[in-house]
Amino acid sequence: MDHSTPLITTIAGGLVLAFIFGLIANRLRISPLVGYLIAGIVAGKHTPGFVADEALAHQLAEVGVILLMFGVGLHFSLKDLLSVKKIAIPGAIVQIAVATLLGMGLAYGLGWDLMIGIVFGLCLSTASTVVLLRALEERQLIESQRGKIAIGWLIVEDLAMVLALVLLPAITGIMQQGHSDFTNLAVSLSITLGKVIAFIVLMIVVGRRVVPWLLAKSAGTGSNELFTLSVLAIAMGIAYGSVQLFGASFALGAFFAGMVLNESELSHRAAQNTLPLRDAFAVLFFVSVGMLFEPMTLIEQPLAVLGTLVIIVLGKSIAAFLIVRMFGHSKRTALTISASLAQIGEFAFILASMGVALGVLNKDGQSLILAGAILSILLNPLGFNLVGQYLAKTETIEDQIIEEVVEEEVAQVPVDMCNHVILVGYGRVGNILCERLHDQDIPLVVVENSLSRVEILRERDISTVLGNAGNHEIMMLARLDCANCLLVTTPNGYEAGEIVAYARSQRPDLLIIARAHYDDEVEYISERGANHVIMGEREIAQGMIDELYQDRENKKDTMMEGCPI
Repeated sequence: MDHSTPLITTIAGGLVLAFIFGLIANRLRISPLVGYLIAGIVAGKHTPGFVADEALAHQLAEVGVILLMFGVGLHFSLKDLLSVKKIAIPGAIVQIAVATLLGMGLAYGLGWDLMIGIVFGLCLSTASTVVLLRALEERQLIESQRGKIAIGWLIVEDLAMVLALVLLPAITGIMQQGHSDFTNLAVSLSITLGKVIAFIVLMIVVGRRVVPWLLAKSAGTGSNELFTLSVLAIAMGIAYGSVQLFGASFALGAFFAGMVLNESELSHRAAQNTLPLRDAFAVLFFVSVGMLFEPMTLIEQPLAVLGTLVIIVLGKSIAAFLIVRMFGHSKRTALTISASLAQIGEFAFILASMGVALGVLNKDGQSLILAGAILSILLNPLGFNLVGQYLAKTETIEDQIIEEVVEEEVAQVPVDMCNHVILVGYGRVGNILCERLHDQDIPLVVVENSLSRVEILRERDISTVLGNAGNHEIMMLARLDCANCLLVTTPNGYEAGEIVAYARSQRPDLLIIARAHYDDEVEYISERGANHVIMGEREIAQGMIDELYQDRENKKDTMMEGCPI
């Protein structure tokens, strides 16, 4: 199909199809990621109808990889990893090795060579960050010991895949140059690793100082556009520089750009400002991956697809279960970790795309990886449900008590708390409100979806619920049923409107106060039941007017004092 505007057509078609199928997936209570992949399949050349420009989609996918890895680095928490390092680091390494060996075995059975088998196996070894975090959040497990182990495990997997993305081009280049001599091979590989290490050291030593300084300078201009632009320029510039100057990869450069940016106090603002763009290009990345999938693979190679799925769902899970049990953790923890890792996602797609581009993975292998990803993501909620049903039938009360003691899990909100204020969001506005309410000993529950912020609040003995206030179950945990007031400080006015609408439907008598940035948001939130909507710009203007009038009154009083009458 000819396009007069292929770039616009590819972006528009990809986003529209992703929205439609993502919405359908969400309605079916499965990950929207599956919908994005299906959108790519529909837009690909292997299905009839609309066909997007594959070359342009690939370039857009590169931008998606950069922003996706930038987001991973931006949220990378060394503290979370160190808290569970004793099991997460060795466990993830052993599980990656097992999954890679199983993938190599299947590749050998399919008649593929060793290098293809290694890349294929590595692609099957790492779970999806998006799918895992969503599954844990839906089950309120992120704050639990099980959730921390799963997240730490995933961080180690991510780091291993970043290393693979760096080494794969170097090893492939050496192989293609025909270095049969081990000495030459070692020297070439050492030079490549040396450049990568030099880049990492530069980022840690210099980047940690320069990047936060640049952010502070751009924030000091007062221009939100310039600040957002500075964040994107840092991410894209460092990613590009890592390739051109150090021979690394876009993925590694973007990851470290996010990691050093995380050192800045402005990191949360940076993450929030760039989130829409990161989400949009991440969606286009998944769409471009789906375009490469050949649906006929399911019909022509059903046994290979089944074998791939078995490795992902059963092979990885059994390995993780045995590893966790060997470290002395309970059956519940082992099963939760197993279910968490029984899928593959972002890194599998990135590594597979790189493997095909470098000629060390064939198209059949990529199709099997895509098929395994789609099917495993679809089956993942079922796995969690089966684990829950199994534990409900087999666990005794004593097992549950022991588990609670071992994991040190606590209820997110005391069940006996009532007549309190629910504060949604602990950003700049929420922070000020929390301080004032806490200082006045007003009963308070904070609803916040940032784990690091929740940990800070709980260290101060402030009751906190970890999760998205748009989730009705989260609001029930915050005891919406008996609260005195709801304060909504989330910066997204339309998200605030949905939170307000649900709260009003449950509590017609509840006092609800929300914030907004624009006039249309004020109207939107008010229509959904808020008693008061505070728009920051109006309050600033009113405050300045009040100060002006007060100053004039003071000057009048001074003049009257000097009057001889």
